[in-house]
Amino acid sequence: MSTYKKLRKSSTERMVSGVCGGIAEYFDIDPTLVRVGYVGLSVFSAVFPGLIVYIVLMLLMPES
Repeated sequence: MSTYKKLRKSSTERMVSGVCGGIAEYFDIDPTLVRVGYVGLSVFSAVFPGLIVYIVLMLLMPES
């Protein structure tokens, strides 16, 4: 029987709502790398689309 991971907000690695921490836990990488990557993508895409994606993920991702 195979086990699978679910994408959830992090309860331990929270800065704002736990979205970046949850993505980092899912992919088993450092949460700081995910946050830096998110900020970099947001800055290079004129911030607005990155903010919308974060808000949508914040609303859709379940709590851990």
